[in-house]
Amino acid sequence: MSKRNSQAAKTAARERLRAEREREAKRAKVRRQIIVAASVVGVLAAAGGIGYAVVQANKPTYWEAVKDDKVVAPAHTTGTNGTTVVIGKDSAKKTLKIYEDPRCPVCATFEQTVGSTVDKDIEAGKYKFQYIGATFIDNKDNGEGSKNALSALGAALNVSDEAFLAYKTALYSAKWHPDETTDKFKDDSYLIEVADTVPALKDNKKFQDAVKKGTYDAWAMAMSKTFDDNKDGVTGTPGFVMDGKKLGGDTPLLTVADYNKAVDAALKG
Repeated sequence: MSKRNSQAAKTAARERLRAEREREAKRAKVRRQIIVAASVVGVLAAAGGIGYAVVQANKPTYWEAVKDDKVVAPAHTTGTNGTTVVIGKDSAKKTLKIYEDPRCPVCATFEQTVGSTVDKDIEAGKYKFQYIGATFIDNKDNGEGSKNALSALGAALNVSDEAFLAYKTALYSAKWHPDETTDKFKDDSYLIEVADTVPALKDNKKFQDAVKKGTYDAWAMAMSKTFDDNKDGVTGTPGFVMDGKKLGGDTPLLTVADYNKAVDAALKG
């Protein structure tokens, strides 16, 4: 091979090597761009996800939003937003306030044991009964059942005082009252199923529509606020107050004997 040809071959080889290096450099650049782009997309996606999560976390729940809705008060109520629910004969001189949360297991025990005595006392005109509904159990476990059941009680109250009392008894019964950790009352279908055991509510379309549409949801939240803002010093349920005094102190009245003793003493006081 001539010296000239040898030099040309070397030059060509160097050119091919240079061109290959340029192509490899371009491929590496493209790979880096893809990696950077993917990283940016990932960061944006993560940021977007975090942003969405933050927005969702700070977005008011349905029940929180309902607080600002116009309250539709059930029939047979008085007071601001219809949150005064008093049942009994006009001739009764005193009123017994009973504070209850629909999901409260101790309230269920009270209703199953003493509830019939309360109903008889009301019927006999021994005292009037004022109901104050609470929903703090929902707040404890991010549930909805207390609020939803309270709304359904409003729908029953709209039918009649008697329907309200009978429905309350059914909700707290051993058959229908769920364990505190089971939020069954959040389901309208379950509340309607329980209502079908009450003659005045069985297949009652007006009642059922009110439950399904949440007609008394805002009322339930207003009633719950009445519990939260109460001046009687009641912080748990069931709570009993007559003439501004708590009956039984902070100890629930879970037997007929204890209940009668406390109520009779308050009536004489």
